[in-house]
Amino acid sequence: MPKNTNYKSALKHPIFKIISQAAENLNLESYVIGGFVRDFLLDRGEPKDIDIVAIGSGIDLATEVSKLLPNNPKIQIFKTYGTAMLRAFDLEIEFVGARKESYTEDSRNPVVENGSLEDDQRRRDFTINALALNLGEANFGDLVDPFNGIEDLKQQLLQTPLDPDVTYSDDPLRMLRAIRFATQLHFKIEPKSLASISKNKNRIKIISKERIIDEVNKILLSEKPSIGFALLHKTGLLPIIFPQLTALEGIEEIEGQKHKDNFWHTLEVVDNISENTDDLWLRWAALLHDIGKAPTKKFHKKIGWTFHGHEFVGSKMVYKLFKQMKMPLNDKMKLVQKLVLMSSRPIVISDENVTDSAVRRLVFDAGNDIEDLMTLCEADITTKNPKRFKKYHNNFKKVREKIKEVEEKDHIRNFQPPVSGEEIMAFFNLKPSREIGIIKEAIKEAILEGEIPNEYEAAKAFMLKKGKKLGLKSVG
Repeated sequence: MPKNTNYKSALKHPIFKIISQAAENLNLESYVIGGFVRDFLLDRGEPKDIDIVAIGSGIDLATEVSKLLPNNPKIQIFKTYGTAMLRAFDLEIEFVGARKESYTEDSRNPVVENGSLEDDQRRRDFTINALALNLGEANFGDLVDPFNGIEDLKQQLLQTPLDPDVTYSDDPLRMLRAIRFATQLHFKIEPKSLASISKNKNRIKIISKERIIDEVNKILLSEKPSIGFALLHKTGLLPIIFPQLTALEGIEEIEGQKHKDNFWHTLEVVDNISENTDDLWLRWAALLHDIGKAPTKKFHKKIGWTFHGHEFVGSKMVYKLFKQMKMPLNDKMKLVQKLVLMSSRPIVISDENVTDSAVRRLVFDAGNDIEDLMTLCEADITTKNPKRFKKYHNNFKKVREKIKEVEEKDHIRNFQPPVSGEEIMAFFNLKPSREIGIIKEAIKEAILEGEIPNEYEAAKAFMLKKGKKLGLKSVG
């Protein structure tokens, strides 16, 4: 439902008067269009991106605006698309000449020719993104809405200005944008439009992986990502984009024994973690934490369904998926891999009788990512049984307390051996050799098992004892 109806008040920022003056100087009509107008009407805060349409040359208008602005900001010109962009007042402003578009079947890059404002609005993805405000001096702030986008805002509806088959086939990325907007705005996709996405789903294959991931990331960063992933699933886009996820769907029953539906469970986990963090990569870890379950699923007569090693298999799949989708193969990917690999570890040690050594090993292996790991594991609790839900959360609370207690006492996080390799070499008059590694590993294990405290003197005494067992002589 539009919250702002005084359209002229959307244009109170001084940049709009400057654009209006520049257009007057060039004898052009100009309009602000798209997301800026939509978000103003929905009272979604002040956007930092502004799209301006000129009936004429957008590049000429950008050039004239730059002349009128303090310090004459530099213009970026994209001649292929007839667009220009400049930055002013912490805003990114893009200028384009009104245009008509036509598409070929194998590309989302259109053949462009000059057109009217309505031609330009017609080529927009959705009616709510085709709303325009006049920047002309005589009609400053007047709304231009040929496709009744205001009514769609009121109805919280996403529909296309043209026949959806044309809109989605021309630029298949718009199918993902429809789902992304439905997720972000909590809007419904108009039924004919939703059916058209299913019909045109295979067209998504012409879209670059980078563009797809950009939209998926926006869905993941929304308040309730499951809305978007359920729509991707319903329309048939998800098995094309991420078959690894849809492979998790379904409940199989053999001899009366079932397993849970790991796909819908995953979406619950993503929603749960989204209530506690805006970190994109933690949300990716939640989305992928069970992907190893499909290839490791087995039924055994004695014990039922198992998914042995799914964390290890899943962590390997993370790398392949990131590579396949042209996502960053850097520390972000490594964090997701690590969290997937360790996703069951805190669950295993959440038993009341957990030992200090098990907690030390968890902290040692997780390092600075221990908080992220605990956040993921708590999000993984999706039971609908109130008693079990409370019990699991209480158990994790105990694990957190144990982690804090062990960390304060033993300083295991980012563990560095109290005795260095150089000292071991000096104590036993050794050159680099396997014995040094054996002693260092033994010291680490003794500390993690609680045999000795994480202190220099205790580690030194243990080193001497271990060296003696290896037949080494101390020269100290």
